[in-house]
Amino acid sequence: MAPSGRRTQSEGETLELLLTTHFPNSEITQETAAPSAVLPARRPDWRLATTVVTYRRVEWAIDSFAPYKSPGLDGIFPALLQKAREVVIPHLVKIFRACLETGYVPAIWRQVKVVFIPKPGRNSYSGPRDYRPISLISFLLKTLERLVDRYLRDEALALVPLHSKPTCLPGWKIGGNGFSSACCTG
Repeated sequence: MAPSGRRTQSEGETLELLLTTHFPNSEITQETAAPSAVLPARRPDWRLATTVVTYRRVEWAIDSFAPYKSPGLDGIFPALLQKAREVVIPHLVKIFRACLETGYVPAIWRQVKVVFIPKPGRNSYSGPRDYRPISLISFLLKTLERLVDRYLRDEALALVPLHSKPTCLPGWKIGGNGFSSACCTG
């Protein structure tokens, strides 16, 4: 139901209401073309890419996903990557390194599918606030993100920390994989 109290008249109008409610001031884009020019990688970029992306790290990142999580628009489930690891990981290593070397991420990986899930415990599901948006992103992009995140946490920030001592938000503590909910002791 629209804020005016009027019911939407079509699926398109319902979708537009959900999008403007949950993502105000955003717009839908259709970026599918490759960049006009990709700069050649400099030598330091290549070395960094080979440090960040290794066979074992890609294997670790793929295994960190639950097998049947919902895929992005590319339709690739983690189970597919996990079951075909011996075949796909050598190719993924090359692709992920090329992404880091050139600074380009394939357009299909950047496309997001937004699904609206009903919030539990509601008496009615007639308004846009009765739903919460879930963004489904390509697991190939998520894998690359995990590789970069692990490198930053385990290597780059270990050598040059941002803070001299760990800090945390009230009610939170710093855990092995980032923040975990528990009482802050310091």
